[in-house]
Amino acid sequence: TEFARTVGRLPPATDLTPMNAPVRLQPAAKANTLLTSPILPTLLRLALPNVVAMFGSTLVAVAETAYIGRLGIVPLAAIALAFPFTMLMQTTSAGAIGGSVSSAISRALGADNVDRANALAWHAATIGVLGGLFFTSMMLLFGRRLFALLGGDGAVLAEATGYATVLFSGAITIWLVNTLASILRGTGNMRVPSMTLLVVAVLQVICGGALGLGLGGIPRFGMMGVASGQLIAYTIGTVFLAWYLASGRSKLTLHPSTFALRRNMFADILKVGAISCLSPVQTVLTIVVFTKIVTGFGVAALAGYGIGARLEFLLIPVAFAFGVASTPMVGMAIGAGLVARARRVAWTTGCAAGLTVGAIGIIVAIWPSLWISLFTSDAEVTKAATTYFAWAGPGFGFFGFGIAMYFASQGAARVAGPVLASTLRLLIVAGGGWWLATIHAPASMLFALVATAMFAFGIVTALAVYFTRWGK
Repeated sequence: TEFARTVGRLPPATDLTPMNAPVRLQPAAKANTLLTSPILPTLLRLALPNVVAMFGSTLVAVAETAYIGRLGIVPLAAIALAFPFTMLMQTTSAGAIGGSVSSAISRALGADNVDRANALAWHAATIGVLGGLFFTSMMLLFGRRLFALLGGDGAVLAEATGYATVLFSGAITIWLVNTLASILRGTGNMRVPSMTLLVVAVLQVICGGALGLGLGGIPRFGMMGVASGQLIAYTIGTVFLAWYLASGRSKLTLHPSTFALRRNMFADILKVGAISCLSPVQTVLTIVVFTKIVTGFGVAALAGYGIGARLEFLLIPVAFAFGVASTPMVGMAIGAGLVARARRVAWTTGCAAGLTVGAIGIIVAIWPSLWISLFTSDAEVTKAATTYFAWAGPGFGFFGFGIAMYFASQGAARVAGPVLASTLRLLIVAGGGWWLATIHAPASMLFALVATAMFAFGIVTALAVYFTRWGK
């Protein structure tokens, strides 16, 4: 009896407890399966819902391009101007800060500190609100100037400004959906946030299409209608996730009575998030810089790169799905002091993502027509795209590996190395591209540079994780 009381299986005796009174056994605490289950099957189980959610994002991209195309050439050009900034907002809120939120919460749960995890959830929601306000103020104040710097003028500039004014006025809802989803991912719950994001994507397509094109007797609002549809969908998503977290259905509960802001809680999230934010910024800069360089190599080279880059963008969510699944697994292992398991999770994640994305890259490198024929039959463009896949295709696996390891490193709160690897990729593309342009090298050399940057990104990320000390 005394031994059982020591290990907590029985309630402690008091002076009022008769010696012969019947004793009721308390149920043992439920084991944390993320700390004990086989790594690869658990990773795949957590990644699958994220793949479904990423499918929703792809659906939105295809659908929006389709119905904005029906509005005309000017709206298509306008959405291209706004795309880098909407992408930056999504990747910052869902990836950089979102991954840091999942990391902090999972580390607290791994240490069996539920009160701290609840407090971190409130601080994460606060950061989501502040992040949304920041993007709203920046784009409403400087959006038109930024679009003009990218070359927008006339009707295109007006359309892009109108679209951004509506979309970024409700940036808080986009930030909160991604932040609240990251809170749930930090507990190991991938199903609810993934299904929510999928429903948000479907609602965005329906509402954006109806308001933008004027379907079903609704007035045609054009680009501003498309932006309004996105805000409606994300507002519904925010309300649902907030209700779910407040209802007690999750491992964490956002109850107003527990709301109290503390500096150390913000520090726990932002010590990882602040550095992580550099990665999406560098990704957007890499896209902008490389697109600008390719433009000087001719229309065919630009079109060929565009076809190749479109597949590359579709493969990034696959690596993302593996990466965000690994964040709570790594974080909980770190919180529980299981550093060796955390590292095994990270390497398993990187290899799974690298092999999956890399296999697709090898296929298009060998049979590029499988993808290129979907977009063009022009001989020059086909030749340029084929050259791009011949060089860049083998590098896709290293790129996917690096992205997945970036999220795994967030779980360990050791993200500086992968971010520096992303910086190296940007420098290779920018510096090497400028040099190739000055010597009038053929476009094939530029595509070889893309492959080099991908290889460097993956290899340097692996070295950074290998040599960085994890744990306290």
